[in-house]
Parts: sequence; structure tokens; C-alpha cells
Amino acid sequence: MNVVTCENYERLSLQAAALVIAAVEQQPDLLLCAATGNSPLGLYRELGRKAATDPELFRSLRVIELDEWGGLRDSDAGSATRYLRERLLSPLAIPADRFMAFDSAAANPSEACLKMRSELERSGPIDLCVLGLGINGHIGFNEPGPSLAPECHVSRLSEETRRHAMTRAMSAPPEFGLTLGMKEILASRRIVLLVSGAGKQKTVTRLLSGEVATTLPASLLWLHGAVECFLDHAVLQPEE
Repeated sequence: MNVVTCENYERLSLQAAALVIAAVEQQPDLLLCAATGNSPLGLYRELGRKAATDPELFRSLRVIELDEWGGLRDSDAGSATRYLRERLLSPLAIPADRFMAFDSAAANPSEACLKMRSELERSGPIDLCVLGLGINGHIGFNEPGPSLAPECHVSRLSEETRRHAMTRAMSAPPEFGLTLGMKEILASRRIVLLVSGAGKQKTVTRLLSGEVATTLPASLLWLHGAVECFLDHAVLQPEE
């Protein structure tokens, strides 16, 4: 893992955007795995600005969502699909046929995960995976524990995850989520990890130690040979 400490969130977003843009210029039909949350917002904003001046750049880009809250319709406030449509797909003019999303409102969530797994096997592997770091060290909805499910699966959410900012628009935080597994994430050709936000100093310190453990899912990224970690300097500051 190559760790790049950025002076602030704006610099983090600009550097990450430059990496993504260069990758798309080299491979226009790239499959991008997109995380949600606050950390990638600046990156997506910069990609939108690029699309406004060079709309042809993203004409073949494909997107797959990293995870989704369980039980939500894609139009519900707080859903990952709605987030990505508003902040990434629409600004980059990416149509539905180039976007792979979980059917989180499916009667059988496990079958929805199997469908996503099949779609990824047919269209993948992921060329560039954009990730954020959860306060408890989760990646997607791969939550800390004694073991991890390797492939796309239904995940029981931790209390920390259920308090995520995206749940504030929901009438009740979901009990479960649908997520790509660590095997599928680690099969990505390149990975970009964006680390920003309050309350993560202890998790970041543990991640940077290089120890690999399922109790810190993000630490498994040390097993991948092409990870760029953009770190907002603010997350290294002691928490009050």
C-alpha cells in the first residue's frame, strides 16, 4: 500500500481525481467500483467538473456500486444507488446499462447478491475500486469479526455502521446491508482508499501498522499489490 498524506480534504480529492481521470484516459471502458459516504464526495465532484469540460472522456465508463443498505428502494433517501446517481452517474452522463447496482429491496437479499456476483463475473474484474474507511475499519459492509465472507453477501451491520451519516435520512437504520466481499475487492486491478473524516484516528493508526486481521477488514488491503491510500492529514490528529 502506497500511503499519500494530503494536507487537507481538497488536496486528497484532487489527487484521487487525477488518478481516476488518468486511468479512464488510458482505458475508456474501465469498470469503476464506487463507494458512497463523505470521503469520495470531493472525488466525484472533481470528476463531474472534468465531465463538464470533456464529456466524451466518460462515454464508455462502467460503474458498479460497492454496497447498498438492505431493504431500501433505489429511490429512497439515503440509498447508495440514489447517492451515486446524483453525485456520479448523472454528472458523468452514465446510463443505466453501464451501471450495476444491488436490488436491495428484493424479497430475497441473498439472491440479489448472487445476481450481483454473476454480473461481476461476467463483466469484471473491477479495474479501479474506490473505497472509504469506516470508523470501525470496515470496507464496504464487510464488518470486523473473527471471519469474513469472501464474496458478495448479506452483511449484518454493526451499531457503528448503523449510525452512519447516510442513515439520518432514513426512518429506521437498516439491520443489514448487501456488499461485495473482500475476495472481489482484492481481485480489483487497482484500489484507491480515501481516508478522511472525524473519529478515525485510532483505526488509521492500526491500519498503518501493517498488521493484517479480519477484525480490521481494511488491513487486508495490505495483501494487494496496487493500493493508493490518500490520507487527509486531519485524521492523524489526536481526538479530543
